[in-house]
Amino acid sequence: MPPRKLLVACGGDFHDFRGVAAELKSALEGCGFAADLALDDLEHLARLPGSGYDAVVLYHTLGALTAAQESGLVSYIASGGGFVGVHSAADSFRDSPVYQSMIGGYFIEHPHYRPYQVSIVPGHELTGELDPEFFVEDEMYVTSYDSRVQVLATALWKGGTVPVAWCKAWGTGRVFYLALGHDPRACRQDAFLALLRRGTEWASQAGTPGQGTPALTEQITE
Repeated sequence: MPPRKLLVACGGDFHDFRGVAAELKSALEGCGFAADLALDDLEHLARLPGSGYDAVVLYHTLGALTAAQESGLVSYIASGGGFVGVHSAADSFRDSPVYQSMIGGYFIEHPHYRPYQVSIVPGHELTGELDPEFFVEDEMYVTSYDSRVQVLATALWKGGTVPVAWCKAWGTGRVFYLALGHDPRACRQDAFLALLRRGTEWASQAGTPGQGTPALTEQITE
């Protein structure tokens, strides 16, 4: 059986997207995927429908989507494609409500880069057999998120919890978001690699991209 095909799209401001892109490609190819890189080139998103990719992995900060790029991305996922958003994917394309609805949340703030504990929320196949609690050293993202997403992992923040990973449906496609992965060093941690691999495996099994009806009217419910 041929390996599942991924588009790893990385770019934007502030983060070392080139260093992270190399880590993502290496990690995903190391667990059996075939990964193509798109560096600071969002035009690949417009061509996702019919591309044959099983999932797109996005690490991007800020920026804006053209109408064709937005339509290509969200319709590809809605018709059976997979989406894996890493870290600052929740802080991208702020002028696109449909993108924010698709990914399921958006960045608000972050404390300084530091060690912190992550707790797994039981009940989903994606996180089965993972350690229930572990420490990472990373930049914690505090996000607003749709109450309908399935939160998979959390961290403590100011007396409450914030999501570290979640998953959701978008049309017939699957969306996985992982808040970890600020820089190349963070992407080499075992916990990050395990969640990235499991999330990508889950998202890339959604269906057959290119078929189905785009679900473009869903809105974030905080």
